[in-house]
Amino acid sequence: MVRAGILFVLLFATMSSRAGEPVATVRVAFDRDGIVSTRAQGLADIAAGREMTAEDPVRIASISKLVTAIGVMRLVEAGQLELDADVSRWLGWQLRNPAFPDAPITLRLLLSHRAGLTDAAGYYQVPLGGLLQDVLADPHAWDPAHAPGTFFRYANLDFPLVASVMEKATGERFDQLMARLVLRPLDIAGCFNWASCDDATAARAVVLYDDARQPMRDDHRGRRPACPVVPAADGSCDLGQWRAGDNGALFSPQGGLRISANGLAKIGRLLLGGGEVAGVRLLQPASVRTLAAPQWVYAPGNGLTSEEDESGQGGRGFFCRYGLAMQTLATPREGCHDDPFGDGIARFGHSGSAYGLLSGLWVDPASGTGVAYFATGVPEARAGGRSAFSAIEEQLAESE
Repeated sequence: MVRAGILFVLLFATMSSRAGEPVATVRVAFDRDGIVSTRAQGLADIAAGREMTAEDPVRIASISKLVTAIGVMRLVEAGQLELDADVSRWLGWQLRNPAFPDAPITLRLLLSHRAGLTDAAGYYQVPLGGLLQDVLADPHAWDPAHAPGTFFRYANLDFPLVASVMEKATGERFDQLMARLVLRPLDIAGCFNWASCDDATAARAVVLYDDARQPMRDDHRGRRPACPVVPAADGSCDLGQWRAGDNGALFSPQGGLRISANGLAKIGRLLLGGGEVAGVRLLQPASVRTLAAPQWVYAPGNGLTSEEDESGQGGRGFFCRYGLAMQTLATPREGCHDDPFGDGIARFGHSGSAYGLLSGLWVDPASGTGVAYFATGVPEARAGGRSAFSAIEEQLAESE
């Protein structure tokens, strides 16, 4: 009987593939008090015939940035970091755009993608034992035309730098630090790049597929990955080589958070609760307001409204308001197409797109409601929607 059920699920996946549907979708709606509805469809692992649930951890892509920023604000509240200080103070070396050597770069600029960095020199394939500083030495890592603080350019490289600063300020490894600051206090079974997750959580990993149903990430057959980070140049994977601040890319602060849809909903409820959820106060309300308040609002000539790398993070008009690792939707300006809900409400949160996954976490503080969703096995280039978001995302955002 079990075998017959698995065969049915596999047949469903094959039929869905022919119809151009995602491998799986999950949608969790919530309010300040808890989850109000859950929908999970499809397969978390095609080969195993394992059905998707809202408790299965997935690589949530760029929503990781928002969770990283929550960790930053905890350190700001503790007096260990400052948003407007030169980050060179913590790094131990001077971080400067070669074209603007007198302009300091701060956490506020890094978190809001206004530091003058680009992804043209790479941002995630710094191996174990390597130095993030070597990436910053490449002129392609910098925008030579705009001084820090004057231009919005969505760059994943900002966040490995943020992680390096966090490590230097605390002496703790980024993934373990985020577990201490955010995930454990909220009782979320999640981790950055698997090293800090337990075996039971790793066994429930959602496999990421491209739109041809080929595995892209986390196809571990129910086991922990052999190496949770980019291996050292000699192929070894001894995490004892880690040194605080040398390589903030190691645990993928820009996109490597593994978290379930239910866990993501708890992050949303934390934002709705002004930094408190389920009786746990993680941040002061002022810190949540600081995260959400737009640092940049699109106007012609002051920034790029789409991402430049190949991850498919939206077309023109996708980014129009951005705070500290938080987007605000439905910007009422010409050229902005950032309203997947189609109702003009200024929700805030973040989107994600990588390795055949599209994701979103959005909250409406006025109504006290929010939604967390993701889809796997979809084209990375967002297409088919009336907004700069994809048709799939619009359906997941709107549907009840």
